[in-house]
Amino acid sequence: MLINKLFDTAIVGGGVAGTSLLFTLARYTDLKNIILFEKYDEVSQLNSNPKANSQTLHVGDIESNYTFEKAKKVKRASSMVSNYIQNFGEVDRCGFRGDKMLLAVGEEEIAQLKARYEEFKELYPYLELWDEEFLREFEPNLLKGRTEPILAMGARGQITTVDYKSLSESFVQEALDTDKNIQMRYHEEVTKIERDEDGNYKITTDTTMFRAKSVVVNAGAYSLLFAQSMGYGKEYAILPIGGSFFFTKEKFLDSKVYTMQNPKLPFAAVHADPDCTKDWNTRFGPTAFALPKLERYHALHLRDLVSALNIDKSVTKVYMNLFRDKTIRRYILKNFLEEVPHFGKEIFIRDARKILPSISADDLEFAEGYGGMRPQIIDKKKQELLLGEAKIEEDGLIFNMTPSPGATSSLSIALQDAQSICNVLGATFDTFKHKSEIELLQQTSNEELLQEKKLA
Repeated sequence: MLINKLFDTAIVGGGVAGTSLLFTLARYTDLKNIILFEKYDEVSQLNSNPKANSQTLHVGDIESNYTFEKAKKVKRASSMVSNYIQNFGEVDRCGFRGDKMLLAVGEEEIAQLKARYEEFKELYPYLELWDEEFLREFEPNLLKGRTEPILAMGARGQITTVDYKSLSESFVQEALDTDKNIQMRYHEEVTKIERDEDGNYKITTDTTMFRAKSVVVNAGAYSLLFAQSMGYGKEYAILPIGGSFFFTKEKFLDSKVYTMQNPKLPFAAVHADPDCTKDWNTRFGPTAFALPKLERYHALHLRDLVSALNIDKSVTKVYMNLFRDKTIRRYILKNFLEEVPHFGKEIFIRDARKILPSISADDLEFAEGYGGMRPQIIDKKKQELLLGEAKIEEDGLIFNMTPSPGATSSLSIALQDAQSICNVLGATFDTFKHKSEIELLQQTSNEELLQEKKLA
């Protein structure tokens, strides 16, 4: 059955990336007809689900794997999400204020942290250095059993935690509240995208067919598969990386605590986070290991996996280069062992003790049902692993492959894509309205927020 309605834009994927674009197109453009396809029965069932990520709004202030230049970009992108949360009344529903820090352990890391603070304090004026005397009162469990010196670079009263599923639901509701024709096609899987003789696109699903003038695919690893099925992105392959978490059996920390990154490791260092799905109990992680799946807790589609891996000599060389480094090799083995039931937490506890020295393996339990997949993109031409977002754009088609921190950047990516779609379709983007609502914070200042916290 062919539905003859021609949509301005079709969005494939109902995670935070897809729903943020839906919101942006509906609220800030004059496009009238937009359709979104989600193969599950509600939005954000995979990577945007709070059980699949660290629920962190990555701002670039405490992530030591970010350079100054990357931090500037991340700061601007993440501010759009925090501004939405505050300007659209989503504080304490989608986004939560709290405290956070980057913890340095030992003299070498302390020296690195002090240098980082001097470099980054202009970009993030709210950052503070917290010595042991302060931390003993602020987060006493960081000092219990500690023999090495520590120092933290922290921030108070910021939006630190985001439930990206709730954020996705908010985006959808805001889009539906406009006067646009918005169609949400839940439980409908897109199986094929192809260009028709009129220059538009036919989107075939497992039940019917639709047409659209432009298509944006925000479907994680599947974005690359759709692109390659249409002849684009053959120079890319995917390295599927899984992540898991551990919970403490009682609450140990009130703040998000990140640790200093080993520059040799391409994945984020272990951190501790108050979890909004578990009454703010402490969640440790993530681990990071290669897993032959595209969706962590769903059935494996072997054909899709083989296509995504796209293995040839160039991809094999990237794998060999990764395993050739002793630090990375040990890291991969350790993270694999951490997945072994019962035994795994005995391995993981060594990382956890960098944050909480007195913690024991008995204090931890594997976070069953938590964790997800972070498909990392391999550039076959350059023979290197791309650790940021990747995008393919051609002829009114956009394919987004957004590893972490894709959720943090969702509104920024949506802005780029919405403007691109408007250019292709000759539509209008309301820049003034977008700036006033998303790019500029119109609520209380940091000083007022801190004062509110003291009064509370």
